Amino acid sequence: MAESMKGMKRTHRCTELTSQNIGEIVTIMGWVQKQRNKGGLVFVDLRDRSGLLQIIFEESDIASEMFEKAGKLRSEYVIAVTGTVEKRSGAANDSLETGDIEIRALELRVLSEAETPPFPIEENSKTKEELRLKYRYLDLRRPDLQKNIIMRSHVATTVRLFLAQEGFLEIETPMLTKSTPEGARDYLVPSRVHPGEFYALPQSPQLFKQLLMCSGYDRYFQIVKCFRDEDLRADRQPEFTQIDMELSFVDVDDVIAVNEKLIKKVFQETIGVDVSLPIPRITWIDAMNRYGSDKPDTRFGMELSDISELVKGCGFSVFTQAIEQGGSVRGINASGQADMPRKKIDALVDFAKGYGAKGLAYLAIMEDGTYKSSFSKFMTEEELTPIIKIMNAKPGDLLFFAADSNKVVWDVLGNLRLEIARNLGILDKNQFNFVWVTEFPLLEWNEDANRFTAMHHPFTMPMDEDLQYLETDPAKVRAKAYDIVLNGTELGGGSVRIFQNDIQEKMFEVLGFTKEEAYERFGFLLNAFKYGVPPHAGLAYGLDRLVMLMVGADSIREVIAFPKVKDASCLMTDAPNVVDEVQLDELYLKINLAETDSSAKNITSEEE
Repeated sequence: MAESMKGMKRTHRCTELTSQNIGEIVTIMGWVQKQRNKGGLVFVDLRDRSGLLQIIFEESDIASEMFEKAGKLRSEYVIAVTGTVEKRSGAANDSLETGDIEIRALELRVLSEAETPPFPIEENSKTKEELRLKYRYLDLRRPDLQKNIIMRSHVATTVRLFLAQEGFLEIETPMLTKSTPEGARDYLVPSRVHPGEFYALPQSPQLFKQLLMCSGYDRYFQIVKCFRDEDLRADRQPEFTQIDMELSFVDVDDVIAVNEKLIKKVFQETIGVDVSLPIPRITWIDAMNRYGSDKPDTRFGMELSDISELVKGCGFSVFTQAIEQGGSVRGINASGQADMPRKKIDALVDFAKGYGAKGLAYLAIMEDGTYKSSFSKFMTEEELTPIIKIMNAKPGDLLFFAADSNKVVWDVLGNLRLEIARNLGILDKNQFNFVWVTEFPLLEWNEDANRFTAMHHPFTMPMDEDLQYLETDPAKVRAKAYDIVLNGTELGGGSVRIFQNDIQEKMFEVLGFTKEEAYERFGFLLNAFKYGVPPHAGLAYGLDRLVMLMVGADSIREVIAFPKVKDASCLMTDAPNVVDEVQLDELYLKINLAETDSSAKNITSEEE
């Protein structure tokens, strides 16, 4: 039967005790990790969020009923123990922070009994994630997961303190706002008092933080929940957390400077990593040409080489046709991999096809100087030699080539170099390589919509020297936009904002909006700009992604207390779920379920 604390007060968490406390009488409370009954001795490993501590119950030290109670303790019982801190009687346990001490129990109270949990509460659990997420409240007891959640708290606290010291004000923005369907899908919230109308949950506080700059708050930040109704993957969730900021009277270098100091502070304070400043910068076009990605992983080489000029007149039609159609031929050098088995090469070819490649050419330079290749028979020695030279290849190296449009070639080789690095095991999670990617294209062509769309958002400022092309050659315009990338993952992005009416109007024209359409969607911001707006810029980090990389996790689910799974559902609470008809009636909604197949339903809402 569970007992109350009856005035007993905890004096320490488990790992707050050290050999300096030997001889003291202390009270600790937590969960039983395991119990070992040795006859006249009972050993218990007690766990709280700080770690483990061994308790020893000796029959001669305590009342018989209390010793009997200790012998009946089971995993996950919640107990309170008062006892004396002693030097560990057996050999010290170097794997434990408290491995040189133990508590000799004087009093025991069982605060709560527990059923046998559906899986062991242990580090590096092998239990299937679906089961762990169903019982997330138990999963969150695992020491490694607790360390992640505690680290997340430390990161958020460090960010808040730093930004406050830098003159930023923490200001909350609304969760219920207007839908502006440009980009990812909004989560919609029906209004009871405005029948047939909907709020949207914010994808970001973008418009509100720009309004705060119009209102004179100068430097704003917020650690804020955002929502996007999009397909999930390892580093995405339907609800996620941003470290959001905006600054007035700044340009690109000012935003980068304060954020480099923030990054250095956070990494030093939380995981003891000294980030070297300044962080390298690379333009978007250089990132694509060198790494095939606008979020390059710079922990290893294997950079792309453009061999288009060398092969435009060669005898291999796959190469020449790609160039004739306006594309390119590029390659990467997997150094030292010439002996890669054909089965693994074929697997990489199939991998490349998943990113749009029609195929993948390869050239292995054997140690004796001979070649193994899928295409060398179509080319002369004189044609192959300069290719090998420009790719810095030597005997023992394996070269891969893609030939297609620039977009496909970048995508294929950018992902291929990462796949090869993963296969070789050369991606060190304890190495932190930051890079700023700058000068993104302002616009990208949307084939489906048959118009340009903003690569970031429609309020991003063009580069000063590219303003002249905004109407005549929009694809040529670069943006004052910047992303901060860590180990091939985009941590955050931002831009200098448009604050002049004439440029903003031109931007909307290029995007295909009439003046009326622009005001219908963004009128409250455009009207605010009529009353004096400072030059301003901002940036937002994904807090979940940041902490994921800092702790070396493979998914942001490992750093979020209560995450969703890939279909955006919560296995623990069974959300989303049906609601009462009364609630729907109050919102003037009817549910129309149309069967699409045996396992899926298309759900639409309509005004009653």
